[in-house]
Amino acid sequence: MIASLSGTVAAIAPDGVVVEVGGVGLSVQCSPGTIAGLRAGEPVRLATSLIVREDSLTLYGFASEDERSLFELLQTASGVGPRLAQAVLAVHQPDTVRRAVVTGDVATLTRVPGIGKKGAERLILELKDRIGAIGAGGVAPLGGSEPGWQVQVRQGLMGLGWAQREAEEAAAAVAVDAGPEPDVSALLKQAIRMLGRP
Repeated sequence: MIASLSGTVAAIAPDGVVVEVGGVGLSVQCSPGTIAGLRAGEPVRLATSLIVREDSLTLYGFASEDERSLFELLQTASGVGPRLAQAVLAVHQPDTVRRAVVTGDVATLTRVPGIGKKGAERLILELKDRIGAIGAGGVAPLGGSEPGWQVQVRQGLMGLGWAQREAEEAAAAVAVDAGPEPDVSALLKQAIRMLGRP
């Protein structure tokens, strides 16, 4: 998993940027809001999420860790892929999305191209208990102070098709031996082995 990258903005396009890192130009898909804050030739640090498909590897970049977390969480809802999740963040700030989901505000969610009334209702139903609380200084997961890496492991398992309860139990189990800053991808692999998928 590529969690972030730092380098120099080599080129800017309408849907993303090329960031030069150690002599290699990485193409990163970004929302218009993120692109607006970048300038060619200037240094940049982006939180990133790598989406792996059979025929492609696509790197999505975000101005903050909060945006990346919400991008990844949105994709755990049925019918939401990376492009739609990015569209949500192009239209709304993360706290606006959380508030809309927590309060059942269908109208706000349907402002996103590609989300109709039924899609908004499904998002609310599936994410209401997991989207987190809105507050100053960041977002706390509902129901406790779960470390960010543990949230990533749980969301990764759910994205691979396990039920929320199974994912929570496996994430909690691998957390027992984890240090303060563990390798998320290694813990995810360990959790997958525990759940019985080779």
